Amino acid sequence: MTTSMKRRIAAGLGALLVVAALGGATPAIADPNNGDAAPPPKVDLVLDLSGSMNQNDAGGQTRIDAAKKAFNEILDALPTEALVGLRVLGQGNPGNNKAAGCQETQQLTPVGKPDKGAMKTAVAAQRPTTGWTPIGLTLRKAAEDLGTEKTSRRIILITDGEDSCSPPDPCVVARELAAQGLNLTIDTLGLVPDENTRRQLTCIASATGGTYTSANNAQELSQRVQQLVQRAVTTAEEVTTPTNVHGSPNGCADAPLLGPGVYNDREEFEQHLWYKVPQLPGQELRASATVGIDRAVFRDYDVTITAVTDDGRDLARYTDAGAGRMDGQSAGLRYSLPKKGHGKPSASDAKVTCLMVSTAFNGGPGVAKTPGMPVELLVDLVAASDAQASDTHGLGRGWIFLGVLAGVGLVSGVLFGWIVRFFAGMRRAV
Repeated sequence: MTTSMKRRIAAGLGALLVVAALGGATPAIADPNNGDAAPPPKVDLVLDLSGSMNQNDAGGQTRIDAAKKAFNEILDALPTEALVGLRVLGQGNPGNNKAAGCQETQQLTPVGKPDKGAMKTAVAAQRPTTGWTPIGLTLRKAAEDLGTEKTSRRIILITDGEDSCSPPDPCVVARELAAQGLNLTIDTLGLVPDENTRRQLTCIASATGGTYTSANNAQELSQRVQQLVQRAVTTAEEVTTPTNVHGSPNGCADAPLLGPGVYNDREEFEQHLWYKVPQLPGQELRASATVGIDRAVFRDYDVTITAVTDDGRDLARYTDAGAGRMDGQSAGLRYSLPKKGHGKPSASDAKVTCLMVSTAFNGGPGVAKTPGMPVELLVDLVAASDAQASDTHGLGRGWIFLGVLAGVGLVSGVLFGWIVRFFAGMRRAV
C-alpha cells in the first residue's frame, strides 16, 4: 500500500469518526459542554493590493478591478449570520524601502456584523501601489482579527503573488496557527497564479486543513469566495470544539477516561501517551491521532496508535510514516469487542480498551522539545457488524481461506499423482 493511499484511508477514518452514529449507550466521561449555543462563525477576507494587481490579464480587466467586482457580489450575498471583516496587505507606497513595505497590512473593517455599504466604499477606495507582499505577517494579524472564541474561524486570502517579505515564511506561520488549536482554517485563492504562487498557497491552505483554488476572472473569483464563505457558515453548527486532555506517559492505569469526541493534547518527541475508552460488547472502537508538525524535525518520522487490553495484550495497531516537509501525520485503527449472548449489554458489561499514541519524531540542536507537538485525538464507538464483532482481526476468515487452499492442493496432488501413475502403467503395458 502506498503512503498516499494510507493517508487517504487515515483521512477517511477521521471523517467517519466525527459523523458516525453511536451504536448504543456509552459512557462519555470527558465530553465537551453542549449546553451553550455555539457563537456565530467568523470570516476575515484578506485582499492583496501590491502593484502586480494592476496587471490587465484577469478576463479582460485588471486584477484589482476583477477583485473589486467580485467583492461587491460577495458582500451582497453574505448570509446575515456571518461575522465578516476585511483586511488588506501591500497597500502602502514605500518605494524601495523593504523594511517599511513588509509591515504594510491594515484592517479596513473589523470582524463583525457586516456594514455592506461601508465595506463596499472601503474596497472601492483601494488602489494597488508599488508595495511589497507580506503574506506571513498578514496571516498573523488576520488570526488576531478573528479572536480566540471557540467558533468556526476562517481566513480567505486572495492574492496574485507569493510572499516577498519572508521571514516569516507563510507556511511556517500557517503551521504555527494550526498548532494553537487546529480550529482555524485558511483558504487561499490565487488570481492568475504562477507555479511558485500556486505552490506557496497550497502549502498555506494544507497546513490548516483549508483549500487552495485559482481564479482567472471576476466571475470565477466571486463564485469561489461565495462558496468558501457559505461553507464557513453552514459548517459552523457542526464544528465540535475539542476537549483538552492530558494523556498518561506512565501507562494505562492512570490514563484519562474518554468517551466519543474530539480531544487536544501535546506529545513530546519519542513519547507514549495513554488513554482509556469504555467499550460495550458488540461495539466497534474507531480512533485516530493526528500530530501537527509545528517545528523543524528530522525527515523520517512516524505516528502509531495501538489498542491494548488493560493487562497489556495488543488488540490492533496502525503506524503511518512520513518523510520530508509535512504539516501533519495521522494514524487510525478499528477494534470490535465481541458480543455476548443475545441481550442488550448494560453499562456493567463495559470493558476498558487502552489507547496508546506513540510518536517517533526528533529534531536537531536548538529545536524545542517542550511544549510537545499538538495532537488531535478522535474517538468514536459504533455498532459492530456480526462478522466484525465475532472476528475482529479477520483471522477466522483467513484460516478458512488457507484451509480451502490446502484442501484444493491436496486433492489436486492426489489426482495428478493418480493420472501420472495411470499413464505410466499404460506405457509399461505397451
